[in-house]
Amino acid sequence: MAIGRSVAGVGRPRKNPMHSAETVQLDSHAAATLRYIRASMESAASLAVPGSTGIASGSVGLLATLVSFIPAVRPYWLIVWLFAAVVAAGVGGALLLRQTPIRRFAIALVPSLFAGAALTAVLWFSGNLHAIPGTWLLLYGCGLVAASTASGRSIGILGGGFVALGLLAFVLPDSLHIPVLGAGFGGLHILFGYLTRRAGHGSEG
Repeated sequence: MAIGRSVAGVGRPRKNPMHSAETVQLDSHAAATLRYIRASMESAASLAVPGSTGIASGSVGLLATLVSFIPAVRPYWLIVWLFAAVVAAGVGGALLLRQTPIRRFAIALVPSLFAGAALTAVLWFSGNLHAIPGTWLLLYGCGLVAASTASGRSIGILGGGFVALGLLAFVLPDSLHIPVLGAGFGGLHILFGYLTRRAGHGSEG
């Protein structure tokens, strides 16, 4: 009987515990590799806006605010801010050009900037200067929220801050429009730049 049992067991395959362990390890390694590849692709497709962009743009905004408060210049505040917008766009664009996937960011942001420029001309020629600061802040904020799909949640939060200031500007008196513009294009930009650089240094440490 013992011989029969041993002969009958000759053709049965035996389970190899080492083979099962190796299979599990290979499966887990393959899954980890796929996760790493997917994370790398997502990271490559997103635009990391450097903190220097916010600080540079915010510095231009604060300078425009200070210049606009000069009594002799105050009647020409709109010209001052239009010039500041061109300078800030040039500086910010130059810093962003260092990043590879800027195309998606620009596609999301540029339509709102174009709408802001068109509405500025309409409001200017119609004599409704009161609505210009709120229009700028609101449309720029909407553009940032749209651009956050290519750059990350922090840009969306920044855009939300601009939207809130834009809505506030519509109900504020004209005497507070320059401070609100300075708080947005100056203060929010610099705060974003500072927090972004701080987070970058923290991750590096």
